[in-house]
Amino acid sequence: MTCRITFFRHRLPVWLIPLLWTLALGLWGLSREQSVWRDEAATWQVARRSVADIWHMLGQVDAVHGLYYLLMHGLFECFGPSTTTLRLPSVLAMAVAAACVTVIGHRLAGVWAGLGGGLAFGLLPAVQFYLQEGRPYALIAAGAGISTLLLVTVLRGRGRTVHWAAYGGTVLVCALLNWLSLLILPAHVATLVWTKAGRRMWTPWSVAATAAVAAALPLILFSRTQSHQVSWIPPLTWHMVIGPAVLLAIGTLGSVLDRPRAGRLSLAAVALPLLAVPQIGLIGLSLIQPLFLDRYVLFSMVGLALLIGAALGAAVRSAGPRFPRAAPWLVPAVVVVAVVALLPQSLAKRSPSSRVDDVLSVAADVRQLKKAGDAVLFIPAARRDTALVSPEDFAGLRDIALARSPAESGTLKGTEAGPDRIRTVMLAQRRILLVTDTPEVARPVSAERDKAKTSVLEKHFTVVADEQVRGRQVTVYERLGPAQ
Repeated sequence: MTCRITFFRHRLPVWLIPLLWTLALGLWGLSREQSVWRDEAATWQVARRSVADIWHMLGQVDAVHGLYYLLMHGLFECFGPSTTTLRLPSVLAMAVAAACVTVIGHRLAGVWAGLGGGLAFGLLPAVQFYLQEGRPYALIAAGAGISTLLLVTVLRGRGRTVHWAAYGGTVLVCALLNWLSLLILPAHVATLVWTKAGRRMWTPWSVAATAAVAAALPLILFSRTQSHQVSWIPPLTWHMVIGPAVLLAIGTLGSVLDRPRAGRLSLAAVALPLLAVPQIGLIGLSLIQPLFLDRYVLFSMVGLALLIGAALGAAVRSAGPRFPRAAPWLVPAVVVVAVVALLPQSLAKRSPSSRVDDVLSVAADVRQLKKAGDAVLFIPAARRDTALVSPEDFAGLRDIALARSPAESGTLKGTEAGPDRIRTVMLAQRRILLVTDTPEVARPVSAERDKAKTSVLEKHFTVVADEQVRGRQVTVYERLGPAQ
């Protein structure tokens, strides 16, 4: 075992293995059969706008994701819009997070704890889901890994002013990507309390944390004026906390195996608060306003991976004296078993059916079904995202409900005309293509505009073609009588 550990330490950086491992997991099936779902479609269509249009939109909606949209705009400008450009930043970010897990585990509990935690990170189901997601949550996980590594560095007595500046800057960037990532700060507070950090640590940490929060505060306050965007999140229920409870139970087991002691910097002292505090904090916030979505605290998976690494490191140490030849193979064997056990889930997460819908597939159906002079409608208006992502497939179709485009109105879905105006225009059409959700994922029609669209189609039109694909539906309607 000694020669193998020496090999990792002196010939190959141990963090490089989980980094490349996670990178490979991310590149595997990256395009998901060329599918893009509604959340990613928001990123795609906003990233294709000009900086001025993005800035105009952020004043109306989605200010919380402003930095991410600007980043993706730059990437789309440089490399062009594609599923690779959309998702590769998340893959790279998760690889960085895995490397941070490895370095932290290595420093605090040995090479096998670091290696085991880093390899386990990329296999966690939540990580595999957002590993290939064109949204900012993987970038926040990377930031959590970097900020925690910086905290560990200074707690081990190797920190300088530059480390504290980097710590505050990293926390700030994560907050600008999604300010709920600031829940990492109370997790780090718990670590400082656990390790009985002195004034020499508390003072610079307080300065760095306060500066980050103060810099993010204008965004936090402004985004609260757009809180209607999260009004769809359901209230917290008991079944919603089952997942966090299971994670905390696993984490507690890992911390017990690490044998933590108060006043000592251990892997458990860092990892358990990082796993538990953000989860508990989000649950607490959700009692005030429904906000509980696991992706908002995805970065807590860094703590879970560290605890898994602690357990694997403890197992190797225990097996070493009795089975010196077999002990070095324990971590690789566990990883292989985990890969095999999680293979069905890994394949499922890389299929288009892993998401609620597919924007690109229904756009292809529209291209096949449309004819010259056809009109198009969207129910609800948010389903206009498929036309915004694939405008070439909708070329020649008239969006008869749209009053102001998304870019002009500074919104994600545009502004539609009133119900009476929509009804009048619909009655003047011979053929209308309707893009909507399939019945199994559709929500009840509530907007008056959508009720007007549905009523006119049912009374004055008949269905001549219908295609359903991956959560989306396109239906072709023809006028029963002469157009008015």
